[in-house]
Amino acid sequence: MSILQNPLGIHGTALQLREQRTAILASNIANVDTPNYKARDIDFSSVMAATKGNSMSTSHGRHIGASNYQGLQGESMIKYRMPTSASLDGNTVEVNTENSLFTENSLRYQATSTFLNSKIKGVMSALRGE
Repeated sequence: MSILQNPLGIHGTALQLREQRTAILASNIANVDTPNYKARDIDFSSVMAATKGNSMSTSHGRHIGASNYQGLQGESMIKYRMPTSASLDGNTVEVNTENSLFTENSLRYQATSTFLNSKIKGVMSALRGE
């Protein structure tokens, strides 16, 4: 696929996935005191790998696809996190872990956003002939 067909590459998908992960981690933090709440997260690397694998096509209608990835809206990408310390009320949210993951994800979201912004500026200047 050339840069003219998809100038943003996989980074647009990465930005959407980071946004969804931010919402999930924020939900975990908001439910830190909710009994029996199970902390959830997205394995960013495996979802991105599945997204890349989804670009493969089959040559026959009965062939099995390359991935069972259900898109960015699918629930199959959301997994439960195993806690490092047990809680008496059944809640698996560990606020320190969630805060550090939230901060890391926010920084990566900002980096992806900055990269996309520079790509868009580059495409716009190429279209203007600068």
